[in-house]
Amino acid sequence: MAFRWKNNLTHADVTPEPIWLNRRAVLAGMAGAGALGGSVAAQESLEPNTWEEITTYNNFYEFGTGKSDPADNAGDMVTDGWEITIDGMVDNPGTFSLADLTADMTMEERLYRFRCVEAWSMVIPWNGFELADLLNKAGVQSGATHVAFETAVLPDVMPGVRRRVIEFPYVEGLRLDEAMHPLTIMATGVYDRPLANQSGAPIRLVVPWKYGFKSIKSIVRITLTDEQPKTSWNDINAREYGFYSNVNPEVDHPRWSQASERVIGGGLFAARQDTLMFNGYPEVASLYDGMDLSVEF
Repeated sequence: MAFRWKNNLTHADVTPEPIWLNRRAVLAGMAGAGALGGSVAAQESLEPNTWEEITTYNNFYEFGTGKSDPADNAGDMVTDGWEITIDGMVDNPGTFSLADLTADMTMEERLYRFRCVEAWSMVIPWNGFELADLLNKAGVQSGATHVAFETAVLPDVMPGVRRRVIEFPYVEGLRLDEAMHPLTIMATGVYDRPLANQSGAPIRLVVPWKYGFKSIKSIVRITLTDEQPKTSWNDINAREYGFYSNVNPEVDHPRWSQASERVIGGGLFAARQDTLMFNGYPEVASLYDGMDLSVEF
């Protein structure tokens, strides 16, 4: 790992939520009066969405395909005693309790943009740790090139699984250098609260420069491998969903232009905002040097 990502935000920048909400209202008023310059306004505009917005507008097909279905249906999932299997090309494979797995991780707050391929976006104050730290603890073996992830399948409490709206378990994957990048984290909370079930409790992946479906939820297995793993949406429709799925305003999804995005919580008449390359995280660009991102999308 070349470096650790430097978080310029402080604890006070992220919590408690009421302070953020009050600050948001003040900034909205100032912007309306023309009191903020463009660059300052752009920086200050990276404000987190509310807990309610973050937890009531979700894609989590195991609980249904509607945006409110996860919040409505995920309440019966029990995350006490959660275990995660780490296997494949690692020196220390095994099945670990969440408590054991996170015991010696460096927990941080990361305020990240979150961008869905459906062209909507949020800003979310995650709590979690760098995936690289976990992979280093597992001991990645020479020759491993990719990391595969798998979501829980709990048909008794997941109505979407019973309906089989897509093939389950939901699976995702990253190239190893993407997984080891300091921006890539495993999230266990939002706003210093444990993840809500509909947000991917008790632990999920967050890769902020990729579309949200790459950030797989409620993980039960992490596998190191020497081949590109199967990923759910790429497997369902490879023409629409590439393996990489980096946020890219120049490569449209067949059904959704990626040139601009709708900010959740922006209000009914809020203007769409331009999509940023790599969702505004240019430090990852070197991962794709020499690749044609219109082909390897």
